[in-house]
Amino acid sequence: MITRISRFLSQRAVASGEVERGIFACGSGVGASVAANKVGGARAALCHDDFSARQGVEDDAMNILCFGGRTMGIAVAWDCAKNFLGAKFSGAERHRRRLAKVTQLEGGTIAYASDPK
Repeated sequence: MITRISRFLSQRAVASGEVERGIFACGSGVGASVAANKVGGARAALCHDDFSARQGVEDDAMNILCFGGRTMGIAVAWDCAKNFLGAKFSGAERHRRRLAKVTQLEGGTIAYASDPK
């Protein structure tokens, strides 16, 4: 129970900007990423390699790294964490547009092609 509460509070802290980034792990990493992405402002991804951990920040402004304690070794997890924490959002126009679309999705303001509005 304490782990779930602390994870929820940590997700809220990242999403609100109180802390810049978070790293969550569970058995597979799937549950941690699904739960984290339910918090508005959280952009969590399950990563299994250092490229994805870095690229997720640079291109998608990922702010929560998730991985599985049962699916990845310590050395790979360490490399992912270092790349995630060392990366910076690129700010490229196409990445800013993508982030704006994600923000619209969170707010429920994006129109879909099949939406009659």
